[in-house]
Amino acid sequence: MHDIIQQLDEKRRLARLGGGQKRIDSQHSKGKLTARERIYLLLDPGSFEEWDMFVEHRCTSFGMENQKTPGDGVVTGYGTVNGRLIFVFSQDFTVFGGSLSESHAAKISKIMDRAIEVGAPVIGLNDSGGARIQEGVDSLAGYADVFMRNVMASGVVPQISVIMGPCAGGAVYSPAMTDFIFMVEDTSYMFVTGPEVVKTVTHEEVTAEELGGALTHAAKSGVADRAFRNDVEALLMLRRLIDFLPPNNREKPPLRPTSDPADRIDHSLDTLIPDNPNQPYDMKELIHKVIDEGDFFEIQPEYARNIIVGFARMEGASVGIVANQPMVLAGCLDIDSARKAARFVRFCDAFNIPIVTFVDVPGFMPGTKQEYGGIIKHGAKLLYAFTEATVPKITLITRKAYGGAYVVMSSKHLRGDVNLAWPSAEIAVMGPKGAVEIIFRQDMGDPDKIAARTEEYRQKFANPFIAGHRGFIDDVIMPHHTRKRICRSLAMLRNKDIKNPWRKHGNIPL
Repeated sequence: MHDIIQQLDEKRRLARLGGGQKRIDSQHSKGKLTARERIYLLLDPGSFEEWDMFVEHRCTSFGMENQKTPGDGVVTGYGTVNGRLIFVFSQDFTVFGGSLSESHAAKISKIMDRAIEVGAPVIGLNDSGGARIQEGVDSLAGYADVFMRNVMASGVVPQISVIMGPCAGGAVYSPAMTDFIFMVEDTSYMFVTGPEVVKTVTHEEVTAEELGGALTHAAKSGVADRAFRNDVEALLMLRRLIDFLPPNNREKPPLRPTSDPADRIDHSLDTLIPDNPNQPYDMKELIHKVIDEGDFFEIQPEYARNIIVGFARMEGASVGIVANQPMVLAGCLDIDSARKAARFVRFCDAFNIPIVTFVDVPGFMPGTKQEYGGIIKHGAKLLYAFTEATVPKITLITRKAYGGAYVVMSSKHLRGDVNLAWPSAEIAVMGPKGAVEIIFRQDMGDPDKIAARTEEYRQKFANPFIAGHRGFIDDVIMPHHTRKRICRSLAMLRNKDIKNPWRKHGNIPL
């Protein structure tokens, strides 16, 4: 028995050492934590239960039978974050560059299967050179096994990927199918084909950072949801995000105690909207002033900044926030903002998170670039997402709500549950100036007459009362009562229960 215990201790020591101290030191010299250090930082102290520590690859080609490390380049298991169960895998770059083998993939697949069965989130900490070339098609089959589970888990349990090193080729498609992707500046990158292949095929010269670095994907492509300065910040912010989410699609998000009164009044909101309807203001000020303790976790803050999405709490319960941002492109909807918001709305709906929408939208972005890019179908994604959503939906129009964009932004017509407006709201087919130029085209040569017609249109239509007369707005409220009215609406809708007609799945305009 003593000999077996000694063997066990030695095997555990070798597994924890990964690729050896020299490679661990190399990892640290690049500003990166090891696979185990990342897990210990992410999870509550002492909560990690490791699985498959002794698994080794079975490859015998190219001398691989003489190169075996317990664990085979990935650490897997489960633990807790703030006392709540999660499953995690962390790729170990010190072992074969974190490359994925058949056994490596089987370890990941095992924890994903268990996560789906018990209803707990899956966190993937990615740091891998890609498929293990020595295993050929076996490693590709391993990727396919993981991809299949990503799809099966989608909308069932939250899936979050943190890219903490290289992630290239086929490896990128597993994170791409998860709900959120975090990246680390300067040490992580994602791309389907690397700089050398790009140079060979297209003759473009580009660095790995420019092609697929954290800032590229957080601001330009929209692939990443957040970019952080280092591993530590990324993992601590991941803990914060998990705290907003339910464990699975059958449960509601967690309640967190708050000292922020639900009926808190903020008179500063009464002066948030400028007198000049063309002057911008920061919608984030409204968000921070109405949510619990100003605690807002924004998703994709650097991408499509004309729309804001993220998580907050109202009376201690998680909500998803969707808001037009008048500070950027006047808050117009375009291709990128529609896609960004639609994906977020669908996540909230899948995981029982109520959606609060703040509207100040003058319309869809005009121009050939948008039309050629397919804004018709991309805009329809947001329309589809809001319409399909069955979670509580509360909408507040602060200023402009024009044309089709008014309809798309969680209007009463798309099954909005509670639709409110401030007195400054302008709900119309289009802005007064554009409308008058069409209706009174014959008066275009007379500036005084056009000015008078514009003011007449503004008085008649550029207000919330026509929509209120039709029942499309449930109430016109004073801005300082916003938090109280939203909290009351959410409380009223707490037990909302509606179902869409049965179908295998809809055909969203992808």
